[in-house]
Amino acid sequence: MRFAGRVFYIFDYVYEPAEDTFLIAKHLKVDGFILDVGTGCGILSVLAASKAKHIVAVDINPYAARCAKINAEVNGVSDKIDILIGDLFNPIHENLTFDTILFNAPYLPDEKRKESKSLIEYAWSGGKDGREVIDRFIQQAPKYLKPYGRILLVQSSLSDVEKTIREFRKRRLQARIIDEEKIFFETISLIEALNLRKF
Repeated sequence: MRFAGRVFYIFDYVYEPAEDTFLIAKHLKVDGFILDVGTGCGILSVLAASKAKHIVAVDINPYAARCAKINAEVNGVSDKIDILIGDLFNPIHENLTFDTILFNAPYLPDEKRKESKSLIEYAWSGGKDGREVIDRFIQQAPKYLKPYGRILLVQSSLSDVEKTIREFRKRRLQARIIDEEKIFFETISLIEALNLRKF
């Protein structure tokens, strides 16, 4: 696929960029050190690479990590992106902090409880209420955010956007919806959470 003048390859078992991806891309005014959680094909990391100092991209899906690596190479930015395989912040050193954390979360409610998910299901399945991964992310993310850093998280109206804002605020982050897009039976919201503390 082509987007913003760049070419991206999408492997089998890797989430194909859609409205939620493009909503984050539209607000991708980044510099400094970036963490791209759930990178998928690496589209957001590649787009951010022109202005960022360095990017760490993480995905639980090894096919996605490989796809992101190829796309970074094809677009000439592989020297600016480290790609790691793991669940949320697990592969990130505990002392690392970032100016911007991006997360196109798996947010769709998935009534079927399974012992294990297929690799592609990790990209969209948010568990019973759509919040399984989002809640873990919110719990862990503030520790990795620099003073005056920001989080951009996209999620669906089907998985309680207001709860996400409340949970960020409980952690002393200033959170608000900065953009929305209505598609079919849901509204996709882009939430910005700012760390306004100096330390």
